[in-house]
Amino acid sequence: MQTSVRPRLAITIGDPAGIGPEVVLKALAVPIINQGCQLTVIGGRSVLNQAYTRLRRRGGNLQSIDDHAVVDPEQLAILDCDRSGSTAIIPGMPSQASGAASFNYMEQAITQTLAGHFDGIVTAPIAKSAWKAAGHAYAGQTELLAERSGVNQFGMLFVARSPYTGWTLRTLLATTHIPLRCVADTLTPELLSGKLELLVRCLAEDFGLATPEIAIAGLNPHSGEQGQLGSEEQDWLIPWLEEERSRRPNIKLEGPVPPDTLWVKPAEAWYGSHQAPRPAKPISAHDGYLALYHDQGLIPVKLLAFDQAVNTTIGLPFVRTSPDHGTAFDIAGKGIAKPTSIVSAIQLAKELVCQKQVASSIKA
Repeated sequence: MQTSVRPRLAITIGDPAGIGPEVVLKALAVPIINQGCQLTVIGGRSVLNQAYTRLRRRGGNLQSIDDHAVVDPEQLAILDCDRSGSTAIIPGMPSQASGAASFNYMEQAITQTLAGHFDGIVTAPIAKSAWKAAGHAYAGQTELLAERSGVNQFGMLFVARSPYTGWTLRTLLATTHIPLRCVADTLTPELLSGKLELLVRCLAEDFGLATPEIAIAGLNPHSGEQGQLGSEEQDWLIPWLEEERSRRPNIKLEGPVPPDTLWVKPAEAWYGSHQAPRPAKPISAHDGYLALYHDQGLIPVKLLAFDQAVNTTIGLPFVRTSPDHGTAFDIAGKGIAKPTSIVSAIQLAKELVCQKQVASSIKA
């Protein structure tokens, strides 16, 4: 893919019946967001105009909508993907039409990015149920991105920078959108080796951490307590981890850490001390965390950093980030959605594209 001096990012508006159009308009009104990059919104121009009209009607002027400015769509570069069904879309009411629209936005973003027109994609949230109603049976945007990009090894990494200490939390999920009862059968040494390799490569290439410290969660309470509370740790997780330590002598791998204590150190690193500021990377914190299933990783991430966390898909041939929240249909159209997470997603995408360009130029 051709590199550019300034990151070129595509920003999809997600499900048009959700808060995606609103938070995109609010995020792109933040002055720093547009600095040093080229941003193109992929979605329906009519959807964005309607969202803008509602916000203006609610706020009266650009600066009075919940302390967030809102940009006029006329000032944006927009790849208009409107279809006739967009007229049937109502804020707060997901439907076949909204699912078809958001799927179309995503496909356009992927196609344009793979063609070299963009360096990365920032995706507003979609509703999987609306995609299914529109005939698209994907577990989520991540799986569509991987399929269209032709990659088999990919992962969901959640990144958040603490506003208190500056420390960065990075959490990769080994399994994602599957039922809890399927987790133990899905986890294998081969799967974890693939995820760990993705995490190690990402930390080195995207964050400049060549010799990281990584914590791996246990699966069972107390990490099985020597087989008394579950056998997976004794049967294969601990032997697998020992093999990985031998294969990666320059990387510190801790684990399997009991799931109920894994997040104590990240919480301390996130909030720091009230008496004195902590260093950017506290001695006790790790550079990366590998959680074995969805809620094991995302409950603590959202408790610590709901407004700051960013979902980035690693393993793709381009950068992809997304806010760590859903469509919020319950508040769609009310003008009260906060753009904090999508602002963070755009900022992180810019940083990752720049880091990848630097790494690519060094290799060249």
